[in-house]
Amino acid sequence: MRKIAVAVMFALIAGPALAQDHVQMYGEEAKEKTATQKADENRAERAYQHSLSNVPDQKPVDPWGTARGDDASKRSAAPAKPTVKPAVKKSSKAKSGSTAD
Repeated sequence: MRKIAVAVMFALIAGPALAQDHVQMYGEEAKEKTATQKADENRAERAYQHSLSNVPDQKPVDPWGTARGDDASKRSAAPAKPTVKPAVKKSSKAKSGSTAD
């Protein structure tokens, strides 16, 4: 009974594979297209070109722009100013560096 079930499953799987249309082989001439197929292709090409003309121009994308910040180009053009670090006030209640585990 299992053998029959396996044979039926193989037949069901192989059916769609055999139903495929002719696959063009290397060196084989392509079939001539009908007038409706040519008109459909021309219409699709015109629609594609029209859709491309509807896309607005975009400014260049800078993926690292957020990491650098918006004014990174302004800072690189201007000379860098020396920064002065503020004096750090030490507290008398500072912790020691050692901890007991």
